[in-house]
Amino acid sequence: MQATSEAPAQKTRSAASPAQTEEQVAAGQEPDDVEISNLLISLTIEPESPDPYDRSLFKHWIDVDGDGCNARREVLIAEAIEAPTIGERCDLIGGLWYSAYDGVETDDDSSFDIDHMVPLSEAWDSGANEWSSDRRRALANDLDLPQALIAVSASSNRSKGDKDPADWLPPLQSYRCQYVEDWVRVKVKWELSVDQREFDAVRGILATC
Repeated sequence: MQATSEAPAQKTRSAASPAQTEEQVAAGQEPDDVEISNLLISLTIEPESPDPYDRSLFKHWIDVDGDGCNARREVLIAEAIEAPTIGERCDLIGGLWYSAYDGVETDDDSSFDIDHMVPLSEAWDSGANEWSSDRRRALANDLDLPQALIAVSASSNRSKGDKDPADWLPPLQSYRCQYVEDWVRVKVKWELSVDQREFDAVRGILATC
């Protein structure tokens, strides 16, 4: 693996929200800024659940669409900056990947982790402790929201662990704004709450973007 100073194109972003108010237009806010503002407003702020987390309650890396490639492989295929050849049993041959967290490139997909943008334990503490097993499985294998799962270097993923943006941000500073935006998108889609410290950190970071 080697670090690179230039970031390849990232995942396709969600379209801007149409919920732009006349006041926001008059204030000169860009559509993307309006969308993020609307997402922040829609977050629910409440303390984290004290219930003990059990990772086995989130069944992940399943073959969501039955094409022979599990969710991990699907993310690797989608995010490759040089496409691999897909062999039997969805073995990936060749290919090149870039870790947006720390700028590392690799041609060895086994050296990358697939990170849940919102860690599963964080999701548990933010409302998933009350979900059905089917809903938890859907979150853990979410291929519909491009920001939900991301291929990154194993070292950066282990450094992040289960921390929220109040305690961890990607080492690559140029990615931090997008990282926090994506964190918010996942929380809003899955109706996960944020605690006050987390919300203050997210809002503070986005204010600098």
